[in-house]
Amino acid sequence: MNQNVYWRLELNIKPGKLEAFRAITKEMVAFGRLHEPGTLHYELSINTDGTECHIYERYVDSDAALVHMSNFKTHFSERFMDCVQPTKFVVYGHPSDKLKAVWPPGVVQIFEPFVGFE
Repeated sequence: MNQNVYWRLELNIKPGKLEAFRAITKEMVAFGRLHEPGTLHYELSINTDGTECHIYERYVDSDAALVHMSNFKTHFSERFMDCVQPTKFVVYGHPSDKLKAVWPPGVVQIFEPFVGFE
């Protein structure tokens, strides 16, 4: 199996924050495209009434995910969190201990590969 780390983050968008959320996420996507070469997949999906968002991110490995997490914290975290309330964060793959340490305790569910092929 590869060393990819990927996750699904589910969020509620706070009332009155949809347009600010749209703006910050467009900025995040553009930044990631330019500055995070270890990103394999970065996709945001929103429900029809603009109240919930699911984010799917996939990185070549834990080091690439750490680059993203550092960039997120430095450039976007405060404005992003002002717009949303996370409801679920599920991680897949083999995240390193260093990557696990950046997530608040008890917030993230981690699922390691069990069976499959690529």
